[in-house]
Amino acid sequence: MIIGFIGTGVMGSSMINNLLKAGYEVNVFNRTKAHAQSVIDNGAKWLDTPEQIAQSSDVVITIAGFPDDVKEIYFGDNGLFKGADSDTILIDSTTSTPKLDEEIFDEGQKKGIETLDAPVSGGDVGAKKGTLTIMVGGNQETFDKVKPILDTMGSQVKLFGGSGKGQHTKMANQIMIAGTMTGMVEMYEYGKAAGLDLGSMMDTVSSGSADNWSLDNYGPRVLQGDFKPGFSAKHFLKDLRIALQGAEEMHIDLPATKLAKQLYDKMVNDYQLGDDGTQGLVKIYEK
Repeated sequence: MIIGFIGTGVMGSSMINNLLKAGYEVNVFNRTKAHAQSVIDNGAKWLDTPEQIAQSSDVVITIAGFPDDVKEIYFGDNGLFKGADSDTILIDSTTSTPKLDEEIFDEGQKKGIETLDAPVSGGDVGAKKGTLTIMVGGNQETFDKVKPILDTMGSQVKLFGGSGKGQHTKMANQIMIAGTMTGMVEMYEYGKAAGLDLGSMMDTVSSGSADNWSLDNYGPRVLQGDFKPGFSAKHFLKDLRIALQGAEEMHIDLPATKLAKQLYDKMVNDYQLGDDGTQGLVKIYEK
């Protein structure tokens, strides 16, 4: 199969590199071509529009920043649905709204095109190592066709039900991360105020029942003053908004997630730190 890939950011570039290592031919498009240069240098082929990507690929994977980007990629004048046919499978790996991926599925059904929503978790580390968790929504038959492709990028690849269920699972994932990120940052602030050796504190906490992915992967970066994005704060804030919108539609209250959203809103909009990694939340505590 020839793979089309749209989105060559931190996550997308590593996912493309793993597809290339697995021997797939990969066509790529990104809004800014310069950001795709590293994967082009590694053997990916540049095409000028999503429409051309769909025309030249058997399976197309998209990973964009925001739902509006996804809409343009799929439904735009030069979008995927302009170039895809019944032999094309479209996979949206953007963390987006379940409703949007349901719309993509419905449009695909009208045109005889198979689609999946397949958001990912694991950050830049998981993307590089090919150990992402991939949460999929859509038809079983479509999932079975592309699972070998997804397996080259992830170590946990599961179908959770029909269209949109992958996105709902990702929202559950982001709700959990909201708790571990705020916990990690406030643990750091508490330890600093108490005069503890922060490295020793983190090593000790991570060896007990408080251990979690955020602590293991972002705690060391905070200690080193490294706020480069494995996952950017502006995108995490977007995810929390989607999660809370879904909670409202299902008539449930998530007060802890609301608080995390308020904190990241402050980081992104008041402190203008949206391009920092999520671990940059620690900066809003500094005086």
